[in-house]
Amino acid sequence: MNLKRFFLSCSIIFLATFSFAQNSLQKYIVYYTTKDTANFNPFTFFDKKAIERRLINEIAVYDYSDIPVNQNFCSAVKKEVTNYRVTSRWLNASVVIANETQIKKIEKFNFVASVQKLENSIEPAICSVKEEPSKKTLSEKDKDLLHLQIDRMQGKLFAKNNITGKGVRIAIFDAGFPGVDKIEAFKSIRDNNKIIDCYDFVKNKKNVYAYNSHGTNTFSCIAGVSQQGTIGMATEAEFLLARTENAKTEPFSEEENWLAAAEWADKNGAQIISSSLGYTANRYFQKDMNGQTSLVAKAARMAARKGILVVNSAGNDGDEKWHIIGTPADVDSVLSVGGINPKTNIHTSFSSFGPIKGSVVKPNVSALGHVIAAGPNGLHETQGTSFSCPLVSGFAACVLQLKPNLKAMELFELVEKSSDLFPYFDYAHGYGVPQASYFFENDSIEKIKPQIKIDESNFKISVFVDEKDIENLNKNNNKLFYHIQNSNGSLHRYAVVKVTTTKPIEFNTSDFEKGQKLVIYFNNYLYTKQF
Repeated sequence: MNLKRFFLSCSIIFLATFSFAQNSLQKYIVYYTTKDTANFNPFTFFDKKAIERRLINEIAVYDYSDIPVNQNFCSAVKKEVTNYRVTSRWLNASVVIANETQIKKIEKFNFVASVQKLENSIEPAICSVKEEPSKKTLSEKDKDLLHLQIDRMQGKLFAKNNITGKGVRIAIFDAGFPGVDKIEAFKSIRDNNKIIDCYDFVKNKKNVYAYNSHGTNTFSCIAGVSQQGTIGMATEAEFLLARTENAKTEPFSEEENWLAAAEWADKNGAQIISSSLGYTANRYFQKDMNGQTSLVAKAARMAARKGILVVNSAGNDGDEKWHIIGTPADVDSVLSVGGINPKTNIHTSFSSFGPIKGSVVKPNVSALGHVIAAGPNGLHETQGTSFSCPLVSGFAACVLQLKPNLKAMELFELVEKSSDLFPYFDYAHGYGVPQASYFFENDSIEKIKPQIKIDESNFKISVFVDEKDIENLNKNNNKLFYHIQNSNGSLHRYAVVKVTTTKPIEFNTSDFEKGQKLVIYFNNYLYTKQF
């Protein structure tokens, strides 16, 4: 073989590969060094509700992160890149699509502080699972489910006390809202001008009443009303509707759209963000679900710092290889919501599990993951943590109406504390399902105490429940929850077992390590033992 020809061939291949790498398009965040502070007036920049929210949360009304990005910087960068995507005042940055040659030129600008490459995705981010055909009339079984999605959270107790989320402003991020401007479920919302603003961050225009009906479904689980019953609890809240998802034609853009929508929602006075979206495999590794790595996690953390309660679906990977929650549900200041099955009253198989890291509770709470929702063609049954999330968002709006001076993280904690397993938690249910009675009649809850016998000689803890107490329990609350907690607060093991009178539930104490703790929860009674 002619060595000279061989080396020449190798050189051509190398140069071609190098040239391709130089010119392949990637997504980057370009961070800037300074901002133009001269003409910023928060009182004219922000909606009145945004100012009120800052005052309640004791956040500075004038903050450097709120000042818009210098448009001269943006203009200079736009000229050099293939596609200019998003401007972020929170990050003082632009998201762009560019090749390496273009980026090297941008890095030399004296107003550019740094450049970071972003990961791309090939997977849609909507946390839905299954949608049945729409129905003009509901069967009795469907009606039972429709009532249960409210009753399981004691939503009728809010309605009885005229708590409907009135005056609370909720931003919904999703893939489209077709029919919201026409169908019955949102008639009261339209008639009372409760949709304050909307924006399509995919196409950069105002109209959001088209595209994927997932957003219509989730919106109905917050505020929908049908002739067959109430679909969501916050029927008199105010709304900001943002389209952020477009998996068909540009599947790489959702996270920066979410960021832009969060800044828009902040500016327009949102008090709650309801996001039935999540980002996982083919974009991140499981170790990245730490509340800090993803762009959308950074956006959600900043929204929480601005005094907004961010409510996000835990995800639908519980029975998939990924298994754990996605981002931004991984953020510690995001109220992530798992799903329960109405037939078993416990975790539904598809609902994603925690933890994300250490002893952080994820999911934080749960709600029904199987619901009746409204779509462009009527009501239908559907499932996914996409729908447990807006149910909790509506619940949180009712709490905020009841206690309007709550800070965002105080609201976060109250929703957790109102849940039916609190202070018990696990990585399937979080603290359980929020209960309206916590805010009205918490002291009236009856505790059924099991008999707990400790046999030191045989190293056993046995749990019994009297037959008379078993008879008083219905099939939905005869479950005993337990977990074994490590010394660092993380869970070593957890489970749910059915309580009977024929066979005690036994724990072998010799299996516990020093520093571990056994926590048992049964029908409002909590037992702990430290080892």
